[in-house]
Amino acid sequence: MVDFLSPKERSERMSRIVGKDTRPELALRRVLHGLGFRYRLHGAGLPGKPDLVLPRYKTVVFVHGCFWHRHADCSIATTPKSNTSFWIEKFQKNMARDARVTKALEEAGWKVLVAWECEVASVAKAKATGERLAMLIRSER
Repeated sequence: MVDFLSPKERSERMSRIVGKDTRPELALRRVLHGLGFRYRLHGAGLPGKPDLVLPRYKTVVFVHGCFWHRHADCSIATTPKSNTSFWIEKFQKNMARDARVTKALEEAGWKVLVAWECEVASVAKAKATGERLAMLIRSER
């Protein structure tokens, strides 16, 4: 299938995809902060640069986009119909990197939590997800 956008339009659209301070991440940060958690952002010294680092609890939180990180059984995690082999390879690499990063963090003694984009899509969902993560953060390993 041929791309319906020109190369310039495709480039412009892809350039708007951001990796930091996304809406899902901001929603979760707002909830966790309201629950009394203090954290650092985008832990540069840690594998994978986690979105939230809670040193007091030795916990990191990743806010994953369902499409890019392949959230299982999620309607957002579709596979494009054009250039499918490219996308499948890309998704496999993303998932392999996620697994490597999680393993490295866990081996270094960090608790790794993941919040999915679809779990923080509304204020109510973000609140529920934040409260669920708060229980996991405060719990012992």
